Amino acid sequence: MRMERGQPVNGPAIRGFTTAGYRLDDVTVAPSLLLTIDRASDWTPPPLAELTIAALELALDPKPEFIVLGTGAGLIRPPLSLVRALDARGIGLEAMDSRAAARAWGMLREEGRPIAAALYPLDA
Repeated sequence: MRMERGQPVNGPAIRGFTTAGYRLDDVTVAPSLLLTIDRASDWTPPPLAELTIAALELALDPKPEFIVLGTGAGLIRPPLSLVRALDARGIGLEAMDSRAAARAWGMLREEGRPIAAALYPLDA
């Protein structure tokens, strides 16, 4: 799938998907990512049931309004302890399947929203 928008976004943009993961540009593909408004980082996520705030630290600077969590091929609810830990810092968490999360990232960044994303592999 190829995703194109009329205007470029500031910071990292997901340009599409491949069998290997998320395509950031013509050569960069990553199976899982942490995204902030100004950087994209390769990420080796823990099993979703074990996801903690510590695993998301790179996505918390600068402090996002909320984190878009892509949970893989389908929606899986994140651990309640993670939701509470983020809430204690004033950060929301929106979980959805990873393809929807990648699309949401692009739309929300085009709006200039100060968000972050944590994307599990597309086939997880």
